[in-house]
Amino acid sequence: MILIADSGSSKTDWRVIHRDGKISQHRGVGFNPYYMTSEEMAIQMRHDFLVNLEDEIEQIYFYGAGCSAPDRKAEVSNALRTIFRQAKIEIDHDLAAAAHATCGHQAGMACILGTGSNSCDYDGKNIIATRPAAGYILGDEGGGCYVGRKFLIDFIHEEMPKYIREAAIERFHITQNIIQDHVYRQPFPSRYMASFCRFITENRADPYCYRLYYDSFRDFFAKHLFKYEDYRNKPANFVGSIAYYNSDILRKAAADSGINVHIIIESPIAGLTLYHHELL
Repeated sequence: MILIADSGSSKTDWRVIHRDGKISQHRGVGFNPYYMTSEEMAIQMRHDFLVNLEDEIEQIYFYGAGCSAPDRKAEVSNALRTIFRQAKIEIDHDLAAAAHATCGHQAGMACILGTGSNSCDYDGKNIIATRPAAGYILGDEGGGCYVGRKFLIDFIHEEMPKYIREAAIERFHITQNIIQDHVYRQPFPSRYMASFCRFITENRADPYCYRLYYDSFRDFFAKHLFKYEDYRNKPANFVGSIAYYNSDILRKAAADSGINVHIIIESPIAGLTLYHHELL
C-alpha cells in the first residue's frame, strides 16, 4: 500500500492507494517542520487515522511546505518513522508536488498561487530551475498575501472606490489601527492579509478588484516565468486557491503576457495520486 500526503501549515490531504487499486482519502491537520519538531508532528500523527495503517503501508510520498532543506525533510521523516517503521519514506517540497500533480511526466512550468507564491521549470522528471521565494514581505507576487496587502494599502490611503471601501468596513469592521495591529503585532500576518482575498474574489467583476488580481498576476509572471528559458513555448500550470478561484483573470493576464496556461487546480492531491498510481 502507498500513502501520499500533500501538507501545508494548516491542513494535510492524505491518499492511500490500496493493493487492489482502490483509493481512500483523509484530511487532517497540517505539518510544517519550520514550526514543529519531529516529536510534535509524531504526537499529532498518532491522533490521526495513520495509526490504523501502520503495518500495511509500504511506501510513503510526503510533499510539504518547508520540506526543501535536508534537515527539515529529516524532521518529517523521523516523525513518520515513529509510526511506519518498515515503510520506505520519501519527503519532498510543495513545488515538487505542484510539478508532479500538474505536469506529470511532461515538461512545463509549475506554479503555486495560494497564500504565497512560487514556481519552477520542470523537465518531466526533475525541477531544473526555480526563482527565489522571497516570502510575504519581499516577494509572493500573485499570491493571496500580495493581493491582500495591496488591497489594505489602498484602504489605508483611501485609493479604492468608496463603495468597495464601505463594503469592506461593513464586512470586516476594519480601521487603519486594526489593520496595523494585525500586520505588525499579531501572529501570522501573511494569513491575515490573504484573508481579504475571498472578499476581493467575490467582487472581481468590479474593475478595481479585477485589476488587483490582474496586475498581481502580471507581477508574478515578470518575477518568475519571464526568467525561465524559452518560457513562451512551455505550458504554465498552476496550483492554489488564488489561481483556481480567479482562473478567468489569470488566463487573461497570461494571454496578454504571452504565457500559455494549461492546467489550473486548487489542490495537487488528485494529480499526485494519479502520478504515483502510474508508477506502480
